[in-house]
Amino acid sequence: MERKRHRRTPIVIVLILLAALAVSLVAGLTSAAAEESPSAAPADAGKVIYRLGWTDEPDNLNPFIGYTAEAFEIWYLTYDSLIGYDAATLSPMKGEESTGLATDWTTSEDGLTWTFTLRQDATWNDGEPLTAEDVAFTYNYIIENELENFTSYTNLIETATVIDDYTVEFTCSKPKPDMIRHWVPIMPEHVWSGISAEDAAEGFQNDPPIVGSGPFNCVEWKKNSYVKMEANPGWRGPMPAIDEIYFMYFTNSDTMLQDLKSGNIDGCANLVANQMAQLEGVPGITAEAIAVDGFNEMGFNCYDSDDSKANPVCRDPQFRQALAWAVDLQKAVDLIWLGYTTPGTTIIPPNYYTDPDWHWEPPDDVRYTYDPEKANQLLDAAGYTDSDGDGIREADGKNIRLSLIARTESNESQQYAKLMAGWFKDVGVDIKIEVMDEGALMDRMYNYEGDTFAPDFEMFLWGWYLDFDPGSMLGYMTAGQIENWSDCNWSDPEYEELYQLQSEELDTATRLEHVHRMQQILYEQCPYIVTDYGPDFEAYNTDKWEGYTHTPEPNGNVLLPPFGNGCGYVNFLKIQPKTAEVEEAGSNTALWIAIAVAAVIVVVIVVLVLRARKPQAMEE
Repeated sequence: MERKRHRRTPIVIVLILLAALAVSLVAGLTSAAAEESPSAAPADAGKVIYRLGWTDEPDNLNPFIGYTAEAFEIWYLTYDSLIGYDAATLSPMKGEESTGLATDWTTSEDGLTWTFTLRQDATWNDGEPLTAEDVAFTYNYIIENELENFTSYTNLIETATVIDDYTVEFTCSKPKPDMIRHWVPIMPEHVWSGISAEDAAEGFQNDPPIVGSGPFNCVEWKKNSYVKMEANPGWRGPMPAIDEIYFMYFTNSDTMLQDLKSGNIDGCANLVANQMAQLEGVPGITAEAIAVDGFNEMGFNCYDSDDSKANPVCRDPQFRQALAWAVDLQKAVDLIWLGYTTPGTTIIPPNYYTDPDWHWEPPDDVRYTYDPEKANQLLDAAGYTDSDGDGIREADGKNIRLSLIARTESNESQQYAKLMAGWFKDVGVDIKIEVMDEGALMDRMYNYEGDTFAPDFEMFLWGWYLDFDPGSMLGYMTAGQIENWSDCNWSDPEYEELYQLQSEELDTATRLEHVHRMQQILYEQCPYIVTDYGPDFEAYNTDKWEGYTHTPEPNGNVLLPPFGNGCGYVNFLKIQPKTAEVEEAGSNTALWIAIAVAAVIVVVIVVLVLRARKPQAMEE
């Protein structure tokens, strides 16, 4: 017996040490996982959670201030729109199956009055009913206070009038062809009526939890980490299988890709072209290059004022045209996008809009191609010569040195900047590349000295997504959008006149003529050099999840649907786990490895205990 007791003493010590080792392994491996994925979101036990990674995040959750596609995605999930759209076709929907608030609408013969019938089962997530008062308030709030994020959509609407709780009437100054093809988030009057227009446009942050009426509630935003959405139990439509969505911010797309492979996240957007090959053949993951309703561009600061901080050459269309001949866009597309897209021409992309196709394709005799010799000839003809032979052309006796800004958030823009600096140098224009985040670039674009607008940039690389209707994108290029959505500060009298004509033209064929001519003017004057129609790269887990759909079909986005189309929540209503199992708190690959190691240790412990309790032979 005595020896047995002595034998048990080292066993107890071993058990204690092994147990401590198990705990330390679990803690250590879990900590390591957290270090590898610094943006990893917490998990709630017993919940169905979908984690989506992105390399950008909302700039602001206030719809009257924010502008990034990520901000719009949160609003799609949080707010309803007046008109609903079919996710497969992007066509406006009527009836109870509509994804919007309106189930029916009519318009007067003169096209000036629109009457909408609203569904009666929509509520705000704080329990208040959603009625025509909220719809009328939202539109009037925008119109009366000129809240510029949405004035391109409310253009020509004079007022919205409540007829009864579920009927609202819009009076327009002229026929409005895009009345049922725009997206405006309907805001709760009982919240926003207490917010001044000045605060709404400048200071109010709309911090979570947000009062909304959509299928998900925005309940938390941990900046530089994640946005958390929870399924709205009061949602009027079919309840999603997903209980929570975490939009997780990554500063590095390679880290995001590895987290997708390891199962720490379930999908990701904002991948780059060379990462697509890394996902080929990876079991349980689908990766797609998605053609989008958008374009990328190099823009000039065309602000025609001495208050502009840009070199005056940027205002000269002859200078801009010459540089358009100096860039090899096909080479750029091949090197940067690896052939996943095509060189750009105009601000309305090809092969996206149908019935009609709004895209104007420049004929061969006016199309810019890579021709540095022609670029040099045009620069010489415009008076920009190299009089001292130092290789740099001059304007007003000074060497032409321009800044080209690329964005921290876009590897593609940084690669374009390097290529363009070389091409422009070849024709005698010296380029300084600056790389900054989008917020800093916006500060430069909308720089003021006191109350005076003084845009402080020369050239930049960025891009746009369009809406259901091309009118809003065309509107961003008008004089009225300078100091607002216009980022190049360009305007043209003929373009202005055509914009007004197309914005009130109900005959599609006539409107198409106006829209095509507007693109031609933009192409000729080059406030933008449209570089490409770069795709979105998305990847998602198909081993654990099913129900993914394209918006629109057959080749649209799956995770982050097109900017401005209002169908950004439909996919999250359909995605569901392939099994009935739900995630447990803190589940990730490293943690499961830790648990497995701990389990092995526990088995060893049990074996040792049993052996310790086993009767021993008597010793002589």
